[in-house]
Amino acid sequence: MSRDFELVPTLDDLGYVLDHFSVPGRTAVVMTMGALHEGHATLIRTAREHVGRKGYVVVTVFVNPLQFGAGEDLDRYPRTLEADLKTAEQAGADIVFAPSVEEMYPDGRPEITLRAGAMGERLEGASRPGHFDGMLTVVAKLLHLTRPDVAFFGQKDAQQLALIRRMVRDLNFPVEIVGVPTVREEDGLALSSRNRYLSPQERRTALALSRALFAAQDRHAALEALRARAREVHSTRARAEALSAIGESRAAADAHAVAEAAPGGPAEVRAAARLVLDEAARLDPPLVLDYLALVDPSDFSEVPDDYTGEAVLAVAAKVGTTRLIDNITLTFGAAS
Repeated sequence: MSRDFELVPTLDDLGYVLDHFSVPGRTAVVMTMGALHEGHATLIRTAREHVGRKGYVVVTVFVNPLQFGAGEDLDRYPRTLEADLKTAEQAGADIVFAPSVEEMYPDGRPEITLRAGAMGERLEGASRPGHFDGMLTVVAKLLHLTRPDVAFFGQKDAQQLALIRRMVRDLNFPVEIVGVPTVREEDGLALSSRNRYLSPQERRTALALSRALFAAQDRHAALEALRARAREVHSTRARAEALSAIGESRAAADAHAVAEAAPGGPAEVRAAARLVLDEAARLDPPLVLDYLALVDPSDFSEVPDDYTGEAVLAVAAKVGTTRLIDNITLTFGAAS
């Protein structure tokens, strides 16, 4: 069987291709809901690089109704299969599996589904009840159907990625999960299929999401630099006097203030982001904040102010009728 790029629309076709295509390398899958953009293309290219020329890259295109709640944008979610096929092929996919809803759920809504647990009820899960249950159900089904050795997901959907990793670990799926960094447009906005809904004015407001994250990142870097400086400076009077004598009294004072103050890195980071978001709430059109949270990536619970280690700063908001999410990863106490 040749390795020509092809569209596979049914489960039987997919099974035939996977059964009859002898692949000496690994198989990778990239799961999407279509409306492919450069972020998806980056996932596909990363998958191709990972498995190499001898490997096999499957892209799935399926708008999963189980993960859309009442009043969400299932009906208007963009379906652009013809363009998606071109993007997938150019990025290095071997096949696109694009089943219909009837093909995936022939008996209607499945009777047996997965439950995301406590982590799936926080942040996105609180705002979109049942969303992660539906997401995990379809991801589990697609992992069974596509039989990959490795699956690639974007870090923009950080909570989704964390839940998929937990599902794979808890249920012993024989697959490696790889997160790929968020791809951004030149102005900083995280790439999303929903960006196309934004008017020019709404897009200007939406930029506050990434600006808030970058402001928090800058504040975090400054705090960590001060803490590093504090660790280099002894707290004895003699040392302080010596620093003062060479014109470093302000640096010494700042460093000691940081070292002796109650840990406040997470609080300062949240405040820096909140300032930008509060300003955006007064724009026309306004940004309507859903949540801003600094969370432990292992369970997406809010971190305390004395937290050390890796954390995810996540934000979600609406601009007009479009809901957007974004996040960055920060490490507290990295030099400790």
